[in-house]
Amino acid sequence: MPTTWIIAANAGRARIFADAKSAKSLQEVEDMVNPAAQGRVSDIVTDRLSPRSAGNSGHNIGGGQGGGFEHAAQAGAPGSDYQPAVTPAEHEAQKFAKDVAAYLLQGQQKGQYQHLIVSASPEFLGLLRTAIDPQVKALITHELNKDYTHSSGHELRGQLAAHLEKA
Repeated sequence: MPTTWIIAANAGRARIFADAKSAKSLQEVEDMVNPAAQGRVSDIVTDRLSPRSAGNSGHNIGGGQGGGFEHAAQAGAPGSDYQPAVTPAEHEAQKFAKDVAAYLLQGQQKGQYQHLIVSASPEFLGLLRTAIDPQVKALITHELNKDYTHSSGHELRGQLAAHLEKA
């Protein structure tokens, strides 16, 4: 009998349930918590300068080397290491999405489930979509942009059933 995993996630928590058809409630398999989501930004951010900080820029801010337009123009050139600005909270959410995706891949490779339903807050759902391996994506039967992380297994079963009836 194929097993379905249901994931209820947001940037701070991911709960994974297994659907045992005979049970009225979903059985919780894993409860992953992102400790960085509960922390303060000051706990995540340091004052240490990175190699790509202003000290090494071509804008003569912080005593960088060079300073001509040719160096500054290369900063956004194709193939450069330029990354768009990401807040510390967004960075931690991206890391957590990768951790969740790795757990889902590991479960898939072990044959622990054959179908997957993903329910996540809208922002985190986007991060999961980019982090989930193609092998796992192939098993997704439904995606919901709802945050059900605070629901019990019994409540989640009812919420999913109501949502899937509408679809």
